[in-house]
Amino acid sequence: MELRDYVSAVRKRWWLVATTACLALAAAVVMTARTAPTYAAGVTFFVSTPSSGVTDAYQGGLFSQQRARSYVSLVGSDRLARSVAADPAVGLDAAGVRKRISARTVPDTVLLEVTVVDTDSERALRVSQAVATKFAALVATLETPPGAANPTVRVDVVTGPSVSTDPISPQPARNFAIALLLGLVAGAAAAVLRELLDNSIRSVATLRQATGKAILAAVPHDAHALESPLLVEDAAWSPRGEAMRHLRTNLQFVDPDRRARCVVVTSALPDEGKSTIACNLAIVLAEAGHRVLLVDADVRRPKLAEYLDLEGAVGLTNVLVGQVDVDTAVQRWGEQELWVLPSGTIPPNPSELLGSQQMTRLLAEVSEDYEYVVVDTSPLLVVTDAAVVASRADGAVLVTRAGRTTIAQAQAAVEAIEAVSARLFGCVLNGVRGTGGDAYTYAYGPHEGAHRPQRALPASPAKPVEDDEPEPVNAGTRGA
Repeated sequence: MELRDYVSAVRKRWWLVATTACLALAAAVVMTARTAPTYAAGVTFFVSTPSSGVTDAYQGGLFSQQRARSYVSLVGSDRLARSVAADPAVGLDAAGVRKRISARTVPDTVLLEVTVVDTDSERALRVSQAVATKFAALVATLETPPGAANPTVRVDVVTGPSVSTDPISPQPARNFAIALLLGLVAGAAAAVLRELLDNSIRSVATLRQATGKAILAAVPHDAHALESPLLVEDAAWSPRGEAMRHLRTNLQFVDPDRRARCVVVTSALPDEGKSTIACNLAIVLAEAGHRVLLVDADVRRPKLAEYLDLEGAVGLTNVLVGQVDVDTAVQRWGEQELWVLPSGTIPPNPSELLGSQQMTRLLAEVSEDYEYVVVDTSPLLVVTDAAVVASRADGAVLVTRAGRTTIAQAQAAVEAIEAVSARLFGCVLNGVRGTGGDAYTYAYGPHEGAHRPQRALPASPAKPVEDDEPEPVNAGTRGA
């Protein structure tokens, strides 16, 4: 990946970066709120060696620096801790004193800084006062040679003891800044990692490369599609509607020698939008003046009757078992020549029923009565129904959802269709986001006096209307 690819991955998943940063910031807030404030009391010692003359002073200074470095360990010794703990004002045992004391030397000097950290500022001050007294006495004891009256090294307090008025920790501003920075870095890393591991199809180019098939349409993402899945009224002139008309045009020219009359619409997995694509394809075909039959062959989870607000109790399965004839089972929808054959009663043996000779004869019969037959089927990778029906139709259209269908799933779906010697006309990429080459960026609207498809209830009987028969019922009414 190049730098622009990393930037693109972060921009595409900005929500992941923002979420990670917010979580890190929230964690910092909680930890800061739950951390008890601590205070620091300090005292500074000056280490000196008695000397006379410049040479002795120089050598004494070097000796004092070495001694000061040694005293860092002496500050944390058990002997000093027991001595400090013996002071009644301290109120701590030796272990508690040792845990709170630390020391360091100021580089290239003979200064020794001792710091006492405690959640109680007053106790920190009392401990530092005790250290100031006890440490000087301990050094004098240790540095006095046997039989001598004076020590060879002196330790004098030059600063303190004093305690800070403000706690040294926690520091909210610093904690929040660090948490936010770490959250942003972690979020960006997670976004890039997801991009590297993501094998879902998000563009037309990826789908074409994965399947090796023609891309018949790229349907843009529409936030209102869940509430209004059908291309009726204003939705007919949306970018989604234009994409469906693009699909209609490509299907009409997919085979210049033989028009595809019976088209199966399927997908690799559920929830990729195949039923909606099938409905809208039938609507735009009827809008162009064709006589269209929409068949719900997804008899396991039928959706078309619900989408079109039709009665689905009697339909395809009832026709296949001979309970009713096809003319009785189909229902008209809308003002155009659009007829719908619902799924009917859910059978116990869907694959056998859809693969029967009755299904083959039915598709051949309706292909003669209608200019186009659009068949909605089950997902290919879940059950074998779609492949069985596709082998009896003129061809199939594979619907994939951007960001959901993976490359492996799309390839497996293509293999499932080709395994039964069925023809795959091409693929549809549904739910394309963004304003790049895979999305429509023009504004569409109806031409002056153009017809707007209306949502309508069916008219019965379902027998196709002949030229000498009365006009169909108006949209929005339902026949007896």
